[in-house]
Amino acid sequence: MAKTKKSESISQKAVSSSPDALYVLEVFLIEGPITEEFAALNPVVSRTIEIKGSNTLAQLHKIIFQAFDREDEHMYEFQVGGRGPQDPNARRYCLKAAFSSSDLSPAPTGDVATTTIASLGLSVDDAFGYWFDFGDDWWHQIDVQSISDKVPSGKYPKIRERVGDSPPQYADFD
Repeated sequence: MAKTKKSESISQKAVSSSPDALYVLEVFLIEGPITEEFAALNPVVSRTIEIKGSNTLAQLHKIIFQAFDREDEHMYEFQVGGRGPQDPNARRYCLKAAFSSSDLSPAPTGDVATTTIASLGLSVDDAFGYWFDFGDDWWHQIDVQSISDKVPSGKYPKIRERVGDSPPQYADFD
């Protein structure tokens, strides 16, 4: 039994860098401009996303944008390899325009348009951050639920499950 567990663990690590792997990610909204009423009615707001290792972080952003019913694009970044969202020591992946901005510290690690999911070295149970709209500060935690080398046919990325309503992108606090 222990031998099987070990080989599954090794196999899981090897799959995590394959562009052909299928990643199941659960994206939780953890902070943002929502009303108390919305929060009371929706104690958990999450989306489960299926995405291939060959997809980029920009494609992950687009499916999250769609999954949370957002309407207006804004700057965003992913924070990987830290202790979850808002970790200043995490590797930061941003839009190319952010690389020329002098107010970003530390400097971004990579461009979301060219960084693939597989290149991040993710493993099951890893968590990383996604920050959308640097003014309204929508913070998300992304948990790696599973990674498999067998990808069913179909178009990816896709939304597999929705929990809770999507908050309005611009809350009316009046």
